[in-house]
Amino acid sequence: MEHAIFEFIKHVYEVLDWPGVVVLMAIESACIPLPSEIIMPLSGWMLIKEQGLGAIHVLWAGFYGALGCLLGSIVAYWVGAWGGRPLLEKYGKYVLISRHDIDRAEQWFHKYGGKAIFFSRLLPVVRTFISLPAGMAKMPFVKFSIYTFLGSFPWCFGLAYGGYLLGEHWERIREVMRPFDIPIAVAIIVLIGIYIYHRIKQVRSERPN
Repeated sequence: MEHAIFEFIKHVYEVLDWPGVVVLMAIESACIPLPSEIIMPLSGWMLIKEQGLGAIHVLWAGFYGALGCLLGSIVAYWVGAWGGRPLLEKYGKYVLISRHDIDRAEQWFHKYGGKAIFFSRLLPVVRTFISLPAGMAKMPFVKFSIYTFLGSFPWCFGLAYGGYLLGEHWERIREVMRPFDIPIAVAIIVLIGIYIYHRIKQVRSERPN
């Protein structure tokens, strides 16, 4: 699993280089489960550290990551604006978006207003779905875009910088961790299976009888 994920992202980065960061983060921010916690650290490692570039380039990683977040969030924003909650409740289940996800994002948005767009970009899960209620509430698009980019930048920068620092000792860490690859892979598969099971169960439980 680890190898497959690395090879996929590595292939994207080899083909697209920095635009690959934009594409992958846009997918993640469009409510499609492709975790930024993997995308951005690997950009710091593969696109900066392995190419012998200095730490200053992590700023570019943050920029491209935030740009991707903005583009993907714009898609989610307009889905919410044009289709509204009925569309999400009808089709969200196909990408494991439950009413609970929508409710949680709506509560954040209505409680904190525009600030929710900025600060939610620093929180896992909420950051992925907050664009939907912003679109449903018809938040001013320019304001939404500015808060989205500014909130996404520190998240993407921090993860990329972590990957940049980790890359310096990557091979040494891999040598130590390699005997644990199979147990770790099994644990990850089990956890993902449990997560998907509960997500499907939650979505099904919300279906009208």
